[in-house]
Amino acid sequence: MFEDLRDLYQEVIFDHNRNPRNFRVIADADRKVEGFNPLCGDRLTLYLKMDGDRIVDASFQGSGCAISTASVSLMTEIIKDKTEAEAEALFKTFHEMTTGKSEDIQLEAVGKLAVLAGVREYPARVKCATLAWHTLDAALKNQQQPVSTE
Repeated sequence: MFEDLRDLYQEVIFDHNRNPRNFRVIADADRKVEGFNPLCGDRLTLYLKMDGDRIVDASFQGSGCAISTASVSLMTEIIKDKTEAEAEALFKTFHEMTTGKSEDIQLEAVGKLAVLAGVREYPARVKCATLAWHTLDAALKNQQQPVSTE
């Protein structure tokens, strides 16, 4: 059973890597932040379109490893129509889940993001999975400077 679940999770990651969702520029984005992971070479630019404190659209451009690309693809899907506070709460939960700082994460509560929970077993890959989320955190704080995982 566990192996079947692991295979399904790997397939979701591969699918989002091969066919990333929201891979485009939002020309009139309200927020734009660049992220870089020097360890793996992942680079992305995150675009957010806001309506007050609500994220109405999210997209990205860039290149990276399968985990980085899948993470940002999943993230841009999940944060649409969320408030800044809801997106911040997701960032906190995702970070705790991927770094192993909390064992109390209910994977059902994070939906599709649960496919990335396994990266906590591979410390070198955690930065790949969290790059997009640190970039989102900077965008939510309306910071302009590039984000680095180092």
